[in-house]
Amino acid sequence: MGAAEQGAAEQGAIARVLALAVLTEVAIGERVVVRALVGEGAQDALGDLVARTPDTVTIDTRRGLVAVALADVVAAKRVPPPPAPRPR
Repeated sequence: MGAAEQGAAEQGAIARVLALAVLTEVAIGERVVVRALVGEGAQDALGDLVARTPDTVTIDTRRGLVAVALADVVAAKRVPPPPAPRPR
């Protein structure tokens, strides 16, 4: 592994630790975005945190409830509430 690859791997590991800390600290009901590895790619879940177990978090998204395995999480952060609908 070259120096650049090693640096990228270390940054990924740091991001994962920070993401798991956010998911541990955020209150149920807060809005979050979570990026998790799915197959060969990644998928984001944006919505309210509705449940947390030792192995998963569940996010209430516009598509419905999404359970995300903590083992697959690569990034997570709190996000502000969605904007109010625009008047027509």
